[in-house]
Amino acid sequence: MYTWILWFHLLSLISWFAVLFYMPRLFVYHAENIDNKGFCDVIKVMELKIYKYIGVPAMWATVLSGFYMAFELGFANNAWLHAKIFLVAILMAYFFSLGIFRKQFLNDECTKSGKFFRAYNEVPTLILMVVVWLVVFKPF
Repeated sequence: MYTWILWFHLLSLISWFAVLFYMPRLFVYHAENIDNKGFCDVIKVMELKIYKYIGVPAMWATVLSGFYMAFELGFANNAWLHAKIFLVAILMAYFFSLGIFRKQFLNDECTKSGKFFRAYNEVPTLILMVVVWLVVFKPF
């Protein structure tokens, strides 16, 4: 059973990261074309669909399957796993912040620039690098 959960976890994680990487890119386009109403209307639909219909289920599938595996591995004595879970909590906060920005754009209230979202887009990449390092090397 563990191997099937791991398979599902990896598929969910890839889907979630697709959203984590793509949403800020949509925000870049949105922020840089804020005066083009027709374009922004299309981007708003894209932002909604990728966040709610792909991102939310993928995040919860990743988190729930990850917790199942954590308990199977023995959560109590794995410091590397605690570090990984802490980073996943940061990714969840990042994901929810994307939802906040999405709602701001939906209401035409977001004041962040395309440059901000270009930089913000690097956060999940850096966290992913550390998480993969923790999983592969189990340093603690």
